[in-house]
Amino acid sequence: MDSITNMGADAWALISAYALQGLGVLFALLVGWTVAGWTRRSMERAFERTKFDLTLGRFFSNLARYAILTGTVLGCLGAFGVETTSFAAVIGAAGLAIGLAFQGSLSNFSSGVMLLVFRPFKVGDVVNVAGVLGTVVQIELFTTEIKTPDNRKMVVPNTTIFSGNIENITALPTRRVDVNVGVDYAADIDETRKILEDVIAKTDKRIDDPVSVVFLKGLGGSSVDWVLRVWCKTEDYWAVHEAVTRASKMALDGAGIGIPFPQMDVHFDTKGLRTVIDKAA
Repeated sequence: MDSITNMGADAWALISAYALQGLGVLFALLVGWTVAGWTRRSMERAFERTKFDLTLGRFFSNLARYAILTGTVLGCLGAFGVETTSFAAVIGAAGLAIGLAFQGSLSNFSSGVMLLVFRPFKVGDVVNVAGVLGTVVQIELFTTEIKTPDNRKMVVPNTTIFSGNIENITALPTRRVDVNVGVDYAADIDETRKILEDVIAKTDKRIDDPVSVVFLKGLGGSSVDWVLRVWCKTEDYWAVHEAVTRASKMALDGAGIGIPFPQMDVHFDTKGLRTVIDKAA
């Protein structure tokens, strides 16, 4: 009887010990999760106060968060008697398998590092990458977050970005606005050029260097084609584009110069048509 009582007491003590360990591990995970989040936010605020690069600041903040979470998990495993030092040997032995299994993730990670090293764009730039046009919100370890002009959140794998063409629309301080205009063939070439040059001269937010020009593009099927090439600051691109388009239409209308639509001349072979009618009769 005493032995049964002792066994029951031992079992209860063992269950109590593991229960306490389990509660301790859950508490440690909760604390680790909280500390990791707090560390990331604190680092981001510190980087902002010191005017550190926003892209690198967010990258290092996320890296610190992952490091704390990894250390917390390994510490919790050690609480259950798991030798964490053995993980190095296990990872080394299974390195090939892990590399194959996580090939895509590792490729995204390495591409993220390359994006941070070569800096083709940074947080806040407007880019066109992997078929996505928008503003860069965050460059993470494996993906890049982009906000589209219509306020959609796009998460693009870093490998897709780095392996393709990268267009950074706002990287340079100035841009050239190209507005295509077609006018009637009956319009005088020199008069049309003067009217369009006046449009450019009166355009607000235009810059003088480089020089804006009116270019005779070619003779189209229905119109004489011109291009107004106006230089402006990058942030004024769309405002200038709309202003030049509006002013060109109003100036040409005021001068009585038409902007033709595509036309097609159709000629009937009346002799052949008469032959067909006679045969049918």
